[in-house]
Amino acid sequence: MTRFTKFLLRCLLKLLYGVKVTGMQHYNDAGKRVIIVANHTSLLDGALLYAWLPETPTFAINTRISARTSFKPFLKFVDLFVLDPTNPLSVKSMIKFIKADRKVVIFPEGRITVTGTLMKIYEGPGLIADKADAMILPIAIDGTQFSTASYMRGRRRIFWFPRIHMRVLAPQKLCIAPAIQGHARRKAATLAMQTLMFKLFCATYDYNKSIFSAILQAADCYGKDQKCLEDINREPLNYRQLISRAFILARLFRKDTAKHEHVGLLLPNVNTTVISFLALQYLGRVTAMLNYTAGTQAVLRACETGRIKTVYTSKRFIDNAGLSELASELENQVNLVYLEELRTQLSIVDKLLGVIRSYYPHIHYRQQTPDVDPDSPAVILFTSGSEGIPKGVVLSHKNILSNFAQVRCHIDFNSTDLSFSCLPLFHSFGLVGGTLMPLLGGSKVFLYPTPLHYRIIPELIYELGATILFGANTFFKGYARHAHGFDFQSLRYCVAGAEKLRADTQRLWMEKFGIRIYEGYGVTETSPVISVNTPVVYKPDRVGQILPDMEYYIKPVEGISEGGRLVVKGPNVMLGYMLHGNDGKIVAPMTERGIGWHDTGDIVAIDEEGFISILGRAKRFAKIGGEMVSLAAVEELAMQTWPDFNHAAVILPDEKKGEKIVLVTDNKQAHRKQIQLMSRQLKYGELYIPKKVVLTEEMPQLSTGKTNYIILTEMAMAEDKEGSGWIKKITRLIKKAEKPETPAEAKDGSPAIADDTAQ
Repeated sequence: MTRFTKFLLRCLLKLLYGVKVTGMQHYNDAGKRVIIVANHTSLLDGALLYAWLPETPTFAINTRISARTSFKPFLKFVDLFVLDPTNPLSVKSMIKFIKADRKVVIFPEGRITVTGTLMKIYEGPGLIADKADAMILPIAIDGTQFSTASYMRGRRRIFWFPRIHMRVLAPQKLCIAPAIQGHARRKAATLAMQTLMFKLFCATYDYNKSIFSAILQAADCYGKDQKCLEDINREPLNYRQLISRAFILARLFRKDTAKHEHVGLLLPNVNTTVISFLALQYLGRVTAMLNYTAGTQAVLRACETGRIKTVYTSKRFIDNAGLSELASELENQVNLVYLEELRTQLSIVDKLLGVIRSYYPHIHYRQQTPDVDPDSPAVILFTSGSEGIPKGVVLSHKNILSNFAQVRCHIDFNSTDLSFSCLPLFHSFGLVGGTLMPLLGGSKVFLYPTPLHYRIIPELIYELGATILFGANTFFKGYARHAHGFDFQSLRYCVAGAEKLRADTQRLWMEKFGIRIYEGYGVTETSPVISVNTPVVYKPDRVGQILPDMEYYIKPVEGISEGGRLVVKGPNVMLGYMLHGNDGKIVAPMTERGIGWHDTGDIVAIDEEGFISILGRAKRFAKIGGEMVSLAAVEELAMQTWPDFNHAAVILPDEKKGEKIVLVTDNKQAHRKQIQLMSRQLKYGELYIPKKVVLTEEMPQLSTGKTNYIILTEMAMAEDKEGSGWIKKITRLIKKAEKPETPAEAKDGSPAIADDTAQ
């Protein structure tokens, strides 16, 4: 009777939901004593597991849930083990039950998700798996969150019969050292189960496809009429319009470029930039994002390094941003194409074909760009080399999409969200984190051309009702100083990266707005996120736990007793570097452990719960008399001494001790004696006291919010060589040098933007 019932249920579910099941061979590999765990996305989950599992397992269910009338019919078909997680005797009974070589289904979240991502993980399942010495069989369920049986109505598009995919993953045991006992073991078991569940949830997203395919899939899931993109021109686009305009622009791009060619984009944060990016992805071109704030020589070198022959830009943007000299130099080296000129070539036929194709985009894309390899290059981003020559970081489709799969385990992008994206799109944080990830998750993105408008941005966030904001510590601090206490009331997620989140910034946001900023960590080479704090997994003064599907090891550093260099590997780690003068060859990341491992160059410590502490860059440690001293720690000491100001420590050569530390601060009253007194109070060693304190009127910054240490070092060297008379002169030089670092403003004071030529 049971087999017949399961057969009928399976036929019905397959007919209605087109259920696809993969990896079922792992079921027999798990053995007899098994705990089957799955993410809990809807009321259908139990029925799916009952119908497709070869045997009928026992379902562990909460006492409160089992008392519901709606579950009474279910009792007739399956065996239930009613579990009270607050009762130790109930947990012991479950352990004894599993030890008798039974298979039990447990949902570690304990309830159906209301966010679309994982809820908190209870400690019971991990404890039971550990005490029963059972194998764990993870099953990832995807698609049911879009069904009417989910609890996601109002947060994302709901279908009557969405497609469902169940992935049975390889069985495993919780690995906990025998020496860990008592409460510590209970905690370790919970953490191990949580890590497993994050890995399981990551597997619900198939990242083995192209970026353009992923955008098309997002349009299908969240609705082609869903508003997804807007800029300061205030003309919102839905997914259908975004895709159709990418098709239209691609017809023009095809004339200037060849398949797999590296094509540059020199554009600000406007709709056209995203449309151009997608048009190039649709054509199978590799998009190279050029940093227009880096200076003429850096952009020219980037084009040489990336073997870029064609660059698309906007005449209006070039004029307003004061980049005429850069454009003139580029024209001598590459084919510089202005989008305004392309716009005049658009015909009614081009526009009509773009609109028509947006109604069957998958078929058209497969015909135009068949068999795109997910491991092929998709994007090139440029980062500074050791000698100032830009290095090209080559990211594949899989790199970027796998990082989205990893991040969505922690940040629940959904259709009611609006991500305010003001970080530059030539930076990985702005392009991937601030723009592509929200678009892939069904959220609307509002593009703003600069993060430096500290008065305007809070007002815009209040007006728009933005719910997600990515930024750097410098920007968050600037917004807080100028914002009204109610401006950020709509924000759900504020995520800081690119530089260390200062305690005073965190405190200011909590006191003024009641908002916790979640600090994350990443590098361009990892597409870019490595770890992030979230409401579910959070620890102060840490940058979160390493993302699922990533491996790491700590490489010892001479002179540093705690921590070491972080080396990582995973699907989000870049294909490799393009180096200047290397004929466009991609140099894959590699360490002593082999290809695929990337040395981040960051000195970190990782605690017993897996939370990462950033101790500093390897290059930001001074070696004084044989001892390694962290410049980040020196800056922290300065923050404790003068909390309301900005400080940066740099290294200069020293005849006696090899190196010395110079502190640059914008506190005009700062004196070395004050930091000496504070160091004694806080019990810092003598080596952490800077040799000299240099005053400046303004701290130089890059467009990403990071401190410009190159200019600071030059300033400290000049001051060290010539004395205090150079201060005003150097400060004037800094201001002059920093002008192109931020997007220019038009004469009327409005931000410089490009025409939305694809509209």
